Amino acid sequence: MTNKRNGALYTAVTANLPKRVYEHKQQITEGFTKKYNCTLLVYFEICSKMDDAITREKQIKAGSRIYKVGLIEEKNPYWRDLYGEIV
Repeated sequence: MTNKRNGALYTAVTANLPKRVYEHKQQITEGFTKKYNCTLLVYFEICSKMDDAITREKQIKAGSRIYKVGLIEEKNPYWRDLYGEIV
């Protein structure tokens, strides 16, 4: 999630991506995404098992900002909001 191209980046894991993104877009809960207005889904990965998703989340979070931007731009070079693709 981000607030704009090259803006704040938020990484998390969830079992229900459409619901989680909706909550961020509506700013339902307090936290990083609400504070920085991160309402754009610009990157996501699907994992078959939650353990794999948690491991991948940790890998992404441990990466540099350059690494994270590279992941986004490889699949979504214009930083489009991908929410419409998952609902």
